[in-house]
Amino acid sequence: MPESSLPPADLDLRVVRYFTVVAEHLHFGRAAAALHLAQPSLSRQIQRLEEQMRVRLLDRTPQGTRLTEAGAAFLPRAKALLRSATEAAAEARAAVRSGRITIGHVTDLIVTPAVRELRDRHPEAEVHTLHLRWNEARAALLGHRVDAVVTRLPFPTDQFQVTVLHSEPRVLLLPVGHRLAGRESVTLDDIADEPMPRSPDPAWNAYWRIDPRPDGSPAPDGPLVQVVEDKLEVVAAGQAVAIVPAGLAEHGLRPDLTTVPLRGVDPAHVVLVTRAGDRRPLVSAFRKAAQAHLTTRPRPTP
Repeated sequence: MPESSLPPADLDLRVVRYFTVVAEHLHFGRAAAALHLAQPSLSRQIQRLEEQMRVRLLDRTPQGTRLTEAGAAFLPRAKALLRSATEAAAEARAAVRSGRITIGHVTDLIVTPAVRELRDRHPEAEVHTLHLRWNEARAALLGHRVDAVVTRLPFPTDQFQVTVLHSEPRVLLLPVGHRLAGRESVTLDDIADEPMPRSPDPAWNAYWRIDPRPDGSPAPDGPLVQVVEDKLEVVAAGQAVAIVPAGLAEHGLRPDLTTVPLRGVDPAHVVLVTRAGDRRPLVSAFRKAAQAHLTTRPRPTP
């Protein structure tokens, strides 16, 4: 392969720094002492760098060490490379230090483990949390009230980056005296004639009411609700039954409500949502923390 077509060397900055120290001292023994390395180890590292670059950078002679022409040409570039790396790291740290992030979360979704890790890793950053209603995620992100939201699908996801964290079953929410309460499980056929709460959001209705049903029939209409608490009230009052995420039951239900597993429906998806193109370090750091800690449902802290 012609030398001009060789791929660029993937340089180890640590070894580049070793080279600059040897070039400064022009003596492997003194350079090794300055670097707190054994001299044979330092020699092997420099030899590996020369093999990688396919040039000899240093001449070893009984009188000492001197730079070759290639070494003399490489030295200022090596120092500039190290300076650039140091500056890049400093700029990244500065961006985080001056950073601020607000993390939204909806009812019953716990973000504490991921938020705690973010604060531990970036104690100089301002990290805030904000509770949102179930249907506020999109507006809160577009209005810059929050920078990230842990919520559930569905909602329109254009203009956003969506990361699925975990899935959870959908279950049927019932008053404790309902004819289906205590069953091992139920199907959509079992609730074909049961009224279900409605929302002003068509996407929410289609998903959480399963409307229309697989056979094309509409879901029976129940009362119009705006907030979770109203949904719980109409179900407890016997005006409707509701399909809800299993996590809502784990969060702690009213004593007059119960849930039954719902067979034959896909699970709900818990997601992390951020604005598309938002590559700020704190946003990326929270995404990593969420992927590390929120891929299963965290339990409430006792």
